Amino acid sequence: MDIARDWKGYAAAALAAAACTLAGLAMRGRFDIVNIAMVYVLAVVAIAVRYSRGAAIASAALSVVAFDVMFVPPEGTFTVHDVQYLFTFAIMLAVALVISHLMERGRREARARERLAVEAESERIRSTLLASISHDLRTPLAVLTGASSTLVEGGERLPAPQREALSRSIYGQARDLVDQVEKILQMTRLESGSVRPERDWASLAEIAGSVLSRMGDRLATHRVVVEVEPDLPLVRIDAPLVEQVLANLLDNAARHTPPGTVVVLRAKRAAGELVVAVEDNGPGPGDHGLEGLFGKFRGGGEEGARGGFGLGLAICRAIVELHGGRIRAEANPGGGLAIRFTLPVEASPPPPVEAAGS
Repeated sequence: MDIARDWKGYAAAALAAAACTLAGLAMRGRFDIVNIAMVYVLAVVAIAVRYSRGAAIASAALSVVAFDVMFVPPEGTFTVHDVQYLFTFAIMLAVALVISHLMERGRREARARERLAVEAESERIRSTLLASISHDLRTPLAVLTGASSTLVEGGERLPAPQREALSRSIYGQARDLVDQVEKILQMTRLESGSVRPERDWASLAEIAGSVLSRMGDRLATHRVVVEVEPDLPLVRIDAPLVEQVLANLLDNAARHTPPGTVVVLRAKRAAGELVVAVEDNGPGPGDHGLEGLFGKFRGGGEEGARGGFGLGLAICRAIVELHGGRIRAEANPGGGLAIRFTLPVEASPPPPVEAAGS
C-alpha cells in the first residue's frame, strides 16, 4: 500500500472533519441537526471514495467525535443522551466501511486488469520480437549454412574464385547477423533508459565523412551524393550516437534501393537547428506508411520492404529524440523516400584557452 497516499488520506480526513464542523457551526440555528449530520456523512463518503479504508475509518471516527462534542446535547461533552445519535454514529461508520471496501475492491480489480493488459502487451511484443528475429535471421543463416557446406564439401576441388566468393558471402552474412544482434541490444538499452548521451562539441561534416568512409563497402553499389553546407556550426552531441543514426539511415537506403541508384546525404542550417536528410529514389514507404517506418519489428524484413527489416529506424528515432531533435519520413515527389532529422544548435562553444606563456 502507498504510504504517502495513506498519509494524504489521514490528513484529508482531519481537514474534512474540521471543515464540516465549521460548516455545521454556520448552519446551527438555521438547519436541523440531522442536516448537519448529513454534511459529515458526505465528507465520510468523499474520503472513502478517494482514499484508503484506514482514511475512511479515521474520517468516520473524527466526524463522530466532532459532531458529538459540538452539536449533540449536552454540547461540549462526549455524552449521548439520545439513542438516535448512536444510530447516526453507526451509520457513519457503516458508510465508511462499505464504501471503502467497495472502492478497494474496485481498485484491486482495476490493478488486476492493468496487470493483465501489461502482460498481454508484453506477450504480444515478445511474440512479435521472436517472429521478427526468426524471420530476419533465417535468410542469413541459410546462406551461411549453404556457403559453408559448399566450402567443406568442395574443398580444394573448387576453383579459387568460387572459394573467394563463398568466403565473402559467409563474411557478409555473418556481419549482417552481428548487426541485427547489435541493433536488438541497442534498442533494449535505449528503451530501458540506460543510454545517456555524452555530449561534446562536434562537427557534423566530420561525422558524415567518417560514416561514409566506414560504410564504403555497403555503399559501393550505389552512387552517393553529399551536399553539406559549408561552415556548419558545431553542435553539442554524442558523436558516436549521431554516427549511428547516419549509418542506419544510409544502410536503410542502400538495402532497399536497387544497385546503381542514387543516395543523397544533405545537411544544412535552418531556424536554429541543423537539418540532415538521407534521400533515395527507391520504392518508397510501402504498406507501412511513413510513420510506420519507425515502428519496431514490423514486417519481418522482407527483401525490399520498407521499415520491416530490423530496428534501424526505431533506433534512429530514439537517439534523435534523446538529443532533443525530431525525425520524420517524407515521400519524394519523383519517387523514393527522404528521412530528415534535426539537431538543436546551441550557443557557440567557448574559445580554447591558450597555454600560459604562449
